[in-house]
Amino acid sequence: MSNPLPLRSSTITAGVQRTPNRAMLRAVGFGDGDFGKPIVGVANAYSTITPCNAGLDVLVARAETAIRAAGAMPQVFGTVTVSDGISMGTEGMKYSLVSREVIADSIETACGAESMDGVLAVGGCDKNMPGAMIAIARMNIPAIFVYGGTIKPGRLDGRDLTVVSAFEAVGQYSAGKIGERELLAVERHACPGKGSCGGMFTANTMSSVIEAMGLSLPGSSTMAAEDEEKADSAARSGEVLVAAIRRGLRPRDILTRAAFENGIAVAMALGGSTNAVLHLLAIAHSAGVPLTLDDFEAIRARVPVLCDLKPSGRYVATDLHAAGGVPQVMKLMLVNGRLHGDALTITGETLAESLRNVPDAPRADQDVIRPWSRPLYPQGHLAVLRGNLAPEGAVAKITGVASPRITGPGRIFDSEEACLEAILAGRIHPGDVVVIRYEGPRGGPGMREMLAPTSAIIGAGLGDSVGLITDGRFSGGTYGLVVGHVAPEAAAGGPIALLEEGDLITIDAEQRLLSVDVCREEMARRRAEWIAPTPRYTAGVLHKYARQVSSASLGAVTDL
Repeated sequence: MSNPLPLRSSTITAGVQRTPNRAMLRAVGFGDGDFGKPIVGVANAYSTITPCNAGLDVLVARAETAIRAAGAMPQVFGTVTVSDGISMGTEGMKYSLVSREVIADSIETACGAESMDGVLAVGGCDKNMPGAMIAIARMNIPAIFVYGGTIKPGRLDGRDLTVVSAFEAVGQYSAGKIGERELLAVERHACPGKGSCGGMFTANTMSSVIEAMGLSLPGSSTMAAEDEEKADSAARSGEVLVAAIRRGLRPRDILTRAAFENGIAVAMALGGSTNAVLHLLAIAHSAGVPLTLDDFEAIRARVPVLCDLKPSGRYVATDLHAAGGVPQVMKLMLVNGRLHGDALTITGETLAESLRNVPDAPRADQDVIRPWSRPLYPQGHLAVLRGNLAPEGAVAKITGVASPRITGPGRIFDSEEACLEAILAGRIHPGDVVVIRYEGPRGGPGMREMLAPTSAIIGAGLGDSVGLITDGRFSGGTYGLVVGHVAPEAAAGGPIALLEEGDLITIDAEQRLLSVDVCREEMARRRAEWIAPTPRYTAGVLHKYARQVSSASLGAVTDL
């Protein structure tokens, strides 16, 4: 643990020379007795843009009150959010991953400029979590993350719905499997209130990972946004943060190599999103912790999938919470030697100490969390594929598919829109391997998620017979034989840029192989003729991002 250091805020506000600073602070509520107290930033991602963030104002208010009661001075400031679900399938989705960097930079900027002693970050939608964590690791001032909570499932005809149900319904409608009335009914019932998308999609995956890494409170990552326990947890988070400031407990004391391995292991056990790979690489970069794609593959080999959660499973995050949540999953893994129990948490306890009262095995009256002797799959689901199409690696979900291998003719598309049009028009057939390129971090720019095409494939009944590869990303709601994060990306001249219609492409999950049956001489000829595309944006934030962003294999970071 770091040695306690003098408070940065009290240092800059002390003395006659700082009278103007004190005058400004008096205008926002400081009294004579407040200038020696820690100043705690509350990074607030509240927004009515998305249901994921629409309830954050309540959590911020509770945290602010608790911080003040604990003897510190909260200072609330805003940061942005993007609704992935609303922007999905549109040009606007290019801003989603970009927003991760904007969030990180804005939190760092506010905390650095005002010399804050700690930060409590509150977020809901997918990029809020990694954006906040990148800033927290970068600044290394005492910090805690408060997740806004998950949405409760929608219900229709006795089945649970999530936002992915609406995307899949579009594919079903286009394939003539459902009518317009059912399509509209799914739309009306899929998202019943506030909270982040309800399956083990990206938001719930990352909130669970942050809990596993020790930077949010135990049990807080799967709470429903609209339940009172979520607001109570926000208040408790404020108290814990003030205690951490007084002890000098900093994020890099917690974000060790062991913590990252715990986070990866929990993502595997939960059946989490492929985006966890990209985000954990980026957070590790900010924390100064060496982490590579090979580390994910090594952990995958020794961690089973223990939870039967959507998108490919049956249950949603609120079901997981009722079954014991992430603490129950972690305790099961801890007693079987798959977690580092000595890793430190924000409460000051080790992970093992925080789990001491959790049963060693899940309850018998539920089947959301499987017993260790009967996992859903014996090994993790997030695999790293390599081969002549992905020399730097690619990421795939390899569980829950009828066949782990496909070799078929490549159907080549240079944008998500062109691919989706072909799927909805019935031009994709069983045995095809769909390729969506120039959607990577630089080429998109922004590395869009391909939920619309993958959901349309599922909805059309092709999920078990069609493969898909892309240098873009996938939503946490995606499943099937799909491979993303192909690196190097097409815009950087990666092999995916050299593919031609009809090339025989192999996806082999068991051998962790992604390859094309084209000889080296022919690929060299194509490379000599390849011309880099003109950048799609020449000004603004997307232009800046495209110029700075690294490969997906490095986390698509912008500060290398």
